[in-house]
Amino acid sequence: MRRRTFLQHAGVLTAGALIGKNAFGKNKSNYPVVRTDAAKRHFSSDAIEAAIKQFKAHVKDEEQGWLFENCFPNTLDTTVYYTEVNGRPDTYVITGDIDAMWLRDSCAQVWPYMSFIKEDEKLRKLIAGVINKQTTFVLKDPYANAFYNDANKVSEWKSDLTDMKPGVHERKWEIDSLCYTIRLAHGYWKATGDTAPFNNEWKEAIKLILQTFKEQQRKKDKGPYHFMRQTEKPTDTLPMGGYGFPAKPNGLICSMFRPSDDATIYPYLIPSNFFAVVSLKQAATMVSSILHDAALASALQALATEVETALKQHAIYTHPVFGKIYPFEIDGYGNYNLMDDANAPGLLSLPYFGAVSVNDPVYQNTRKFVLSAYNPFFYKGTVAEGIGGPHIGKPDMIWPLSIVTRGLTSTDEKEIKLCIDMLKKTHAGTGFMHESFYKDDAKDFTRSWFAWANTIYGEFLWHTYKTKPGLFS
Repeated sequence: MRRRTFLQHAGVLTAGALIGKNAFGKNKSNYPVVRTDAAKRHFSSDAIEAAIKQFKAHVKDEEQGWLFENCFPNTLDTTVYYTEVNGRPDTYVITGDIDAMWLRDSCAQVWPYMSFIKEDEKLRKLIAGVINKQTTFVLKDPYANAFYNDANKVSEWKSDLTDMKPGVHERKWEIDSLCYTIRLAHGYWKATGDTAPFNNEWKEAIKLILQTFKEQQRKKDKGPYHFMRQTEKPTDTLPMGGYGFPAKPNGLICSMFRPSDDATIYPYLIPSNFFAVVSLKQAATMVSSILHDAALASALQALATEVETALKQHAIYTHPVFGKIYPFEIDGYGNYNLMDDANAPGLLSLPYFGAVSVNDPVYQNTRKFVLSAYNPFFYKGTVAEGIGGPHIGKPDMIWPLSIVTRGLTSTDEKEIKLCIDMLKKTHAGTGFMHESFYKDDAKDFTRSWFAWANTIYGEFLWHTYKTKPGLFS
């Protein structure tokens, strides 16, 4: 089933009708019970349940409390499958409506729970299992973006013209897929000090990530990756024999697809290269501190420095209105794609990943650009304003993810409050966030069950509650 077309017939099924038999029941308030029945939840965390109780007890807005209770645990309630393999945690995480595990989405879905794992051993093991599963996937194919739990399952995309393997759902090369695996590993290590997931297999995965990044610098040749699909959608395939449009080698890493799973226009995707710098440095620190491999750590750090230098030299564009900004994509020949996409990493989300300071002048100029009509994918309607992208296939569809990202990267309380208020208006009575919604009618939405959007929305609410509780009064 196509990821972006599942349940586009918005309004026919609500999220509650999809996942709970008591969807039309009533609790003691005026809001319907749409969260999955406790007996049917995939995983339960005492720490997350305590956070929900705390939030609802202190936030006076009953609808806001209802949304937090529905959305924040949605990944745990509906998408995780935990087991142990040879005594080691193993966690398979679907995105929601598709039975496949994206490296990016699975990390993003469990990341908001990171601050709770010290107080919840079950939750800690669950996330350790995600790291272990991602290690297995990277070793299977570092160029793939999504995998099956069944290592022998043949994909619906088996006819794609690329080196498909059993167990691989889709093979779109995206820098961020590998960056996210490092982000999760580093965040887990920093939160717990536990080094059990970081064995020799993990080290081999890190070496393979380094090799893949270097191959996709394409300094001597195009590298081993190619991809074509028979499709009517140009964003689902690559031109030029499956290698994408040309790029002049300059030290940056080519990414043939974006975090949206859409093909890049120019191969140097700037947000993902920023993310790669952060991830390579994190991997270098872990390899040095945990595995004591100075040579590998040095190689990781050297590539991080090279990409960072290339970004400074090639990834700044002087806009006639906004001054110096970061472009979305470049090709090394002097061509720039000026836009931003709702998916993360994007230009707006750079501080969220620790890639730039929120006070960086170039980032602030870029932020003004992407939240303006100069960004071709920024939409403003009667319901909300936010960023979309070409993934949905039609204009004026705003992604809640972009509004969440805007709130998480803002230092302006009025802007944060605006994001909270806009998001509350977009659930269309379902009690959940969606992939996208029409700017003038939130009932026109895509994907009733999209766990990433739900969980990161919960992360935003919890972060705001802990740091700026007055915004909920």
